[in-house]
Amino acid sequence: MNMAAQGFRGVSRVLEKLEKSVKDGNYYEAHQMYRTLYFRYLGQKKYKELKDMLYNAGADLSILLIEVLVQSEDEDCVSWTPKLAKIFSKISPSTPERDTFLAHAIRWSSRGSAYGHPLLHQSIALVYWEEKNYGQARHHFIHSQDGKSCAKLLIEFQSTQGFRCEADLFIAQAVFQYLCLKNKITAKQTFASYTEQHPRIKRSGPPYLLPLLNFVWFLLRAIESEKLQTFAVLCEQYEPSIKRDPCYVQYLDKIGQIFFGLKPPQQQRGGLFGNFLESFLSGLDEDSDDEGPRASTSNAPTTRRTIENEDLD
Repeated sequence: MNMAAQGFRGVSRVLEKLEKSVKDGNYYEAHQMYRTLYFRYLGQKKYKELKDMLYNAGADLSILLIEVLVQSEDEDCVSWTPKLAKIFSKISPSTPERDTFLAHAIRWSSRGSAYGHPLLHQSIALVYWEEKNYGQARHHFIHSQDGKSCAKLLIEFQSTQGFRCEADLFIAQAVFQYLCLKNKITAKQTFASYTEQHPRIKRSGPPYLLPLLNFVWFLLRAIESEKLQTFAVLCEQYEPSIKRDPCYVQYLDKIGQIFFGLKPPQQQRGGLFGNFLESFLSGLDEDSDDEGPRASTSNAPTTRRTIENEDLD
């Protein structure tokens, strides 16, 4: 057997051991084998193989870093987020390990929650935005608390990839999703920044030319007042706008449960929107004998007149 064949078999054995060490969590052993392969490739002037190995090692080691953070019970997300985001930005989007690294990083930052730390989501969103990956950037902004940046991203996203008639749809969906995550503060911030800065809107309050924007503005006010009857009247008045996207009914159903104490709607005849409004009416009926600002239905006609007098579209 010639020297080249022996060298190839030697490298193959090391690579097999390296893969097993990483899989078994023997990180120190894996690091030593990376060094062994480095010197072998360098001595043989196999620069392409060396560069590929070092690149892949970087992705592998980044995942190992997350494992160390978990095992050491290091929960300092504020300190580690900039470092993890920088590592993420250096991993090629085409590398499978990138998604694995991100999933592990978010899981580490979650501290038992379902979504991960808002600061990490914000940093990852900025990386995706820089790469013009608007869909992923938007996804991570929705799990952050950076409403101003989310609004700027949505304006750029809508202006470059959306239709002219969709200026209201982009912000409405974002606000609904924030509210479904119980993040009403960022929902308000995003809506305010978007409507003030979008070239087709540029207003700080109603009346907006687009009815759906008026609905969202009044919805945010209704959540602050916690008045169920106002919520019900709004959804009834703006039914045509709500029906523009089938997902809106589902979002609003969840919002009604979170902020107004509505029960999940029963599946009955009449279509999804009919079931949705019926859940409002049942909620009003059940609360009619209770005391408190959310319970009284005697003010419903007054509420309707008040809303109609505020120049609703």
